Amino acid sequence: MDKILGVYVSSDRNLDQLIKLCRSAKQKGVKVKLFFTHLGTNLCTDPRLTELDGLAEIALCKVGFESNRLDPADSEVDEKGFTSQSWHAEMIYDCDRYITF
Repeated sequence: MDKILGVYVSSDRNLDQLIKLCRSAKQKGVKVKLFFTHLGTNLCTDPRLTELDGLAEIALCKVGFESNRLDPADSEVDEKGFTSQSWHAEMIYDCDRYITF
């Protein structure tokens, strides 16, 4: 069984640390699931988010994204990644470890 790390991102800071964490997890054979919400959805428009391609499964809270007045056209997250808090609840259930940023 694969180990899975869930990461809840509600802050618009620490993208560099998040990228480093995902790289380290990949090297250790740990799958990562990221859920962006609240101010964390602002990170989803940062071009550096593409550095997480292949390192993590990414989803974001559609309501949080919209409440920050962000344009989906500016997002680095695929449209299918726009979800609800139910995805977050499933992530918690599936993960061996869970951290927040």
